[in-house]
Amino acid sequence: MSHANPSLPTAPSYDYIIAGAGGAGLSLLHYLLASPILSNKQILVIDQSLHKTNDRTWCFWEIGDHEFESLVQHRWDTISIHAGSFSKELTTNPFSYKMIQGIDFYNYVITAAKLKPNVHWVEAAISNMAEIVSDNIHKEVLVKWEGGFAQGKKVFTSILPFQMNSLASATKYDSINQSANKLPFLWQHFKGRTVSFNQPVFNSKVARLMDFNVPQHGATAFMYLLPINEMQALVEYTLFSEQILEISIYDLVLNDYLAKHYPDFTYTIQHEEIGAIPMTQENFSNFKPPIYSIGALGMAIKASTGYAFQFIQQQCKNTVVQLEQGSPIQTNVHNTRHRFYDAVLLHVLFYHKMEGAEIFKRIFAKNKAATVFKFLSNTSTIFEDIQIMRSLPTPIFLPAAIAVLCRRA
Repeated sequence: MSHANPSLPTAPSYDYIIAGAGGAGLSLLHYLLASPILSNKQILVIDQSLHKTNDRTWCFWEIGDHEFESLVQHRWDTISIHAGSFSKELTTNPFSYKMIQGIDFYNYVITAAKLKPNVHWVEAAISNMAEIVSDNIHKEVLVKWEGGFAQGKKVFTSILPFQMNSLASATKYDSINQSANKLPFLWQHFKGRTVSFNQPVFNSKVARLMDFNVPQHGATAFMYLLPINEMQALVEYTLFSEQILEISIYDLVLNDYLAKHYPDFTYTIQHEEIGAIPMTQENFSNFKPPIYSIGALGMAIKASTGYAFQFIQQQCKNTVVQLEQGSPIQTNVHNTRHRFYDAVLLHVLFYHKMEGAEIFKRIFAKNKAATVFKFLSNTSTIFEDIQIMRSLPTPIFLPAAIAVLCRRA
């Protein structure tokens, strides 16, 4: 006579459990529901808050239209770079630089998914995820949260050990883990405001991608200004550094910048966003199949720039194709060659071998925007990579490359 294992509770079972309903979790849900093969699978989505706010803005560049084209709030076909007396406008053709508001993305995916009877929702913080053997052969995952639990054949998690839209959470994580980091680790931290002026002040056709004429605080710091129309823009003070600043410092720089550039005009602040994105090749996750890491946890963020949206889309699309084919899940989206370039640039920035303002100024001064975008998208050719590298001083970057290679050996 066989007995059920009393330590294993009878849990509701799902094909897929998505742990974390942020950009990555909801992107994966979107592509699962768009799949003709997987759209009827039983899916459980767990997040500690399903009441979404406009906590971030995603920007990306691409050729042609996108999966979420209807959500694009604005696009630009010209960018500008400013550093000291250097100032340059570059057309982005054939790329467009696009912006999506976080809340629009969240609402779009959640609204569609809530119409599906096979998608289930739990609003709770996950307390534990553990691999179990469901029927003496197959491995499944038991996911627990306060007040409940469930079993999943595969779990996709994007839950980081810190919150990217909270400087306090990132600082706390930093203080605990800084000494443990063996690889260069920088934060891309920022505070942004959507400001609305009482009369036209912006050229809405040009995105100010990097204006380095701001306090550097011993880091790589720039202002990022995206005009939505002639009176309204997102203005964001962004830094790449080891330490996160006091919030009052971001505010001071934003106030000074707006007063300097638009001294005779008044504005209102319509929205603010704040955050810290990890720039590192450190792996935050030690999960093994059937638990898979996606999003920032799954190293989708490009380590040298902090751009993530397009890489998350690529990661989630690839994952769904692999699920459709029944092939092993491989979530890595950064190929070896471009990961190496990222590591070299991070090494140079982390050890202050060269100022970030000078690096990016040289890259944009000597190359077309399209070439730079391809390089930063991991889609450049070797020839284009060489073009970019020729923009940078060999005596600084060659020793950094050798140091990275030796670290990997």
